[in-house]
Amino acid sequence: MSRRDMSYTAALAVVTTIFFTWGGLTSLNDVLIPHLKAVFQMNYAQSMLIQSTFFGAYFLMSLPASRVVAKFGYKNSIVIGLIVAAIGAAMFFPAARIPSYPLFLGALFVLASGITLLQVSANPYISLLGDPAGAPSRLNLAQALNSLGTTVFPYVIGPLILSGAVLGTAELAAMSATEQAAYRAHEAASVQMPYMIIAGCLLLLAVFVYTMRIPPLTEATESADPVHHSFAEVLSQKHLLYGVIAIFVYVGAEVSIGSFLINYISAPEIGNIDHAKASEYLAYYWGGAMVGRFVGAMLLQRFDARRLLALFAIAAMALLALTMSGKGTLAMWTVLSIGLFNSIMFPTIFTIAIERLGPMTSKASSLLIMGIVGGAVVPWLQGVLSDRIGIQQSFVIPLICYAFIVWYGFAGSRIRAGQGQHASAQASGVMH
Repeated sequence: MSRRDMSYTAALAVVTTIFFTWGGLTSLNDVLIPHLKAVFQMNYAQSMLIQSTFFGAYFLMSLPASRVVAKFGYKNSIVIGLIVAAIGAAMFFPAARIPSYPLFLGALFVLASGITLLQVSANPYISLLGDPAGAPSRLNLAQALNSLGTTVFPYVIGPLILSGAVLGTAELAAMSATEQAAYRAHEAASVQMPYMIIAGCLLLLAVFVYTMRIPPLTEATESADPVHHSFAEVLSQKHLLYGVIAIFVYVGAEVSIGSFLINYISAPEIGNIDHAKASEYLAYYWGGAMVGRFVGAMLLQRFDARRLLALFAIAAMALLALTMSGKGTLAMWTVLSIGLFNSIMFPTIFTIAIERLGPMTSKASSLLIMGIVGGAVVPWLQGVLSDRIGIQQSFVIPLICYAFIVWYGFAGSRIRAGQGQHASAQASGVMH
């Protein structure tokens, strides 16, 4: 580290602001879904294209993002990611002006492409900042700040987007074509100001990171690795392969539950509240994940990470079972409580999946980030099922996802004999 670079602790503080920001932006999708569903009069499967587009960018852009990191380094890649995300947020203005659902989806894809680059660069960067043994703790801390963003954004910005009265199908049918167009334009316009503010804040954050002298850590990028491993070689490590699947189903379950929360808890037989009020309850779901990560960071110092992961997934399954079989406040609070047990899953799966991979760690990280595409697939599947059997019973989809995580924690994450033999070749400072 150059004498002119700031300390690792200070750099950690700078980069964790990035985690806070992209967490908040991701959780705003849960607000956009019921809003745009009402504006464009869509069914659940159609409205879930929001998540499919957003998280599909993780799958399509993760490998290009890794090449950006190899070429420009961690710090510059973070700056580029923030600028791309700002462009995506600014695209909400013309999308709402028209209004056009496809253009909304295009804006989300650009926004998510920027966040993908942030994920690919910031996750390993956090782990590289200091002693490798402390990498899981640092990533849990950063993810806790990520959860703070997912808690704050829907609570503060959600009511601004959902401030208008949502009209039903019968009420819209009673309007003339001109009145319907005016209503949709007015409702769509409510996203313009919040996302323009977000775009401005992202650009300011990009300038802030660029001017800060955080360590570039160019020596830890893929381009500095004399041995270039193929992705097939990386995936031959079973605990990593199953880890990618675990990330896929975890993110899919977490996002799917969050995507349906507003529509679910506002239903007469569950919470019987309006959408604007229901959006505030998202804070309990995402806030539970934040609290759980702080608590989980302490528990992980005393208990086996794999076993704790499995036990948390079992608790999530039990809460989903109660959600699917209950009504009223029981059904509402059990589903909101799942956030608490989601808490340690992503950072724990991430760290145990790349354990003892040495110089393969960079490519393994990219593959794990690609697994976030589960957030595009699982909500859509639940949307299709919800249109057929209702929201409540469609929660069987995330239930199956958590069942896989239970298996991964108890069995799939174990390093097999003959695997993970690259630790001795691991460069100093690379996370494991």
